Amino acid sequence: MARRSLTKRQAQIAWVFLAPTQLILLVVAAYPLFRTFQLSLYRANLLDYPLRPEWVGLANYVYLIQDAYWWISVKNTVIFTVVSVVLETVLGLGIALLVNARFPLRGAMRTAMLIPWAIPTVVSAQMWRWMYNDVYGVVNDLLLRLHLIARPLAWLADPHLVLPAVIAVDVWKTTPFMALLLLAGLQSIPEELYEAARVDGAGALQQFWFITLPLLVPALLVALIFRTLDALRVFDVIYVMTGVNPSTMSMSVYARQQLVDFGDLGYGSAISTGIFLIIALFVVLYLTALRVEVD
Repeated sequence: MARRSLTKRQAQIAWVFLAPTQLILLVVAAYPLFRTFQLSLYRANLLDYPLRPEWVGLANYVYLIQDAYWWISVKNTVIFTVVSVVLETVLGLGIALLVNARFPLRGAMRTAMLIPWAIPTVVSAQMWRWMYNDVYGVVNDLLLRLHLIARPLAWLADPHLVLPAVIAVDVWKTTPFMALLLLAGLQSIPEELYEAARVDGAGALQQFWFITLPLLVPALLVALIFRTLDALRVFDVIYVMTGVNPSTMSMSVYARQQLVDFGDLGYGSAISTGIFLIIALFVVLYLTALRVEVD
């Protein structure tokens, strides 16, 4: 009974300390979200002056469901998210295992691996846009020198190549972030477990499968949550490299086009609300998986 009272008291104290943060989140997150949903129920165009919103109810959402370009953007975003997150997780885990080992210049290696992540996304996207150029780009030049292609490829113009090209840039840039998160998880695993496993005759593969991987799952799930949320709302790398291209257009790029290029405040807000709902669905799925793992 005393333990239950203590736990209840601790929970009350926690809520007191969390109250200021919750209030700030309510102001900076909840209100804009409510305002966006409210605007999605109106027909309003920023190009009209004065702005005269017209109540249309759920008409914007009905049109959204029927909008082929919206579903193209959803498909592109899901493909981008699944492929990039899987590759970044696998490569990030490999890099984390490498830099977690003891070898000379390990600190320099850890610093060097963060360079792609430290470069601003707009800068790296523009840099890779030049590198992909079919006339003077170094990517085509290197592949031609290695005799892997017979002629220069239009990486950012070919609808079959442009999305894989953008995904490759995102993998190059964000893999260090995944490696950093997974490295933190690896360093939290007690070294005594590996020593005991070696005494029992376990090899490196057995140690990874039965010790490293199970104990790394919580950190892995957290890394997946952060990276998936970031990938689902991807905008900058796609917009800088390809603009509003139906072959790569993400949900955020499409929302920006409707809001800024077309000035359609109501429909753009409906798209933004749709993006929020899709991301919220992924968060629920991930948090459910994380809760099951913790329990």
